Amino acid sequence: MRLTISATAAALMTIASVHAATLHVGPRQLLSVPSQAAEIAHDGDIVEIDAGEYRGDVAVWTQSGLTIRGRGGMAKLFADGRAAESKAIWVVRGGDIRIEKIQFSGTHVPDRNGAGIRFEKGHLQISSCRFLDNENGILTAADPDSQLDIEFSEFGNNGDGSGWSHNLYVGHIGRLRVTGSYFHHARAGHLLKSRAKVNIVTYNRLTDDEGGHASYELEFPNGGLALVLGNIIEQSATTENASIISYGAEGLVGSSNRLVLVHNTIVDHRHGTPLVVRGKPGEVVVQAVNNLLIDSGPLGLPAGALDMGNQVGTLAQLDADYRPLAATLWKIPPRSATALNLPQALAQEDADLEMSMEYKHPMKVSKVTAKVRIAGAMQNTK
Repeated sequence: MRLTISATAAALMTIASVHAATLHVGPRQLLSVPSQAAEIAHDGDIVEIDAGEYRGDVAVWTQSGLTIRGRGGMAKLFADGRAAESKAIWVVRGGDIRIEKIQFSGTHVPDRNGAGIRFEKGHLQISSCRFLDNENGILTAADPDSQLDIEFSEFGNNGDGSGWSHNLYVGHIGRLRVTGSYFHHARAGHLLKSRAKVNIVTYNRLTDDEGGHASYELEFPNGGLALVLGNIIEQSATTENASIISYGAEGLVGSSNRLVLVHNTIVDHRHGTPLVVRGKPGEVVVQAVNNLLIDSGPLGLPAGALDMGNQVGTLAQLDADYRPLAATLWKIPPRSATALNLPQALAQEDADLEMSMEYKHPMKVSKVTAKVRIAGAMQNTK
């Protein structure tokens, strides 16, 4: 029988006083729903949630140093008409929290800005999670010291249909890092929108897929530093916007504005101009190296941009996983990405500009074993 918070108040106080290192949540545990663990967890605790469905349970996490993870598989959280603080299934504002193997689904609120997770403060790490059918998958606040890391996760069918909510919507935080993740089918909004000062987007699949109605696949509306490396980026024929990547559309905010596109495979079923960059001459540095454009028009680089090793092809030259059918296609010179001279905030990625990894569907990465490097995101040919 499921116990309510009021029925277990005394028991919860006992657990809190003992300060267990690991809290177990599940239908057969003393803590039957995640919100009960959120009430009593201490900094540094581990919260393990048994695999299964949890409906209408929402929570606010304020602790630091927490690890919250599904146990025995994916723990699936469904909003079912509820939202913590009228914001999200989970509101996160602790100092340092890691969330693993949790699915967040179905958040809808009166202001049409509900999220699977509302991230407000600190450092949030997301690993092997899913965000499906919310108004926003993750929505962040605008704390300049916050950092958001996402890996091996899925964002699909989020958005309220107005174009103002997105699969992932990142505000003015310090840094966003996304790797090995799958973004698809945003409802009129963008697959990934970020106002972060530093953006590192590596080895992902951002494909609106057949029948998709997303707008941009990637948008950096206020500029900043953005490294987009080794991604499969595809626009559907039914997209809401003719362009695929947008930079600076809402005005540049910081003093350092650079967009770096390296080894991406960009597929354009609408056959428009993939890239739109806005900003006065000299305000934005754009560097595009070794990208592969499939069924696309020109990339759309602004005057003065670095244009090196970018090549074109057709869908007939790729398999269903966007992998070249022949190893000789689109060969590039060795060490052709070394001319980028990345700024310090992105310099830690410099060692991987020659593509040591590639995206592996679904939501994984694998090592590159090919000795000959080619343009695009997929290096290991069949």
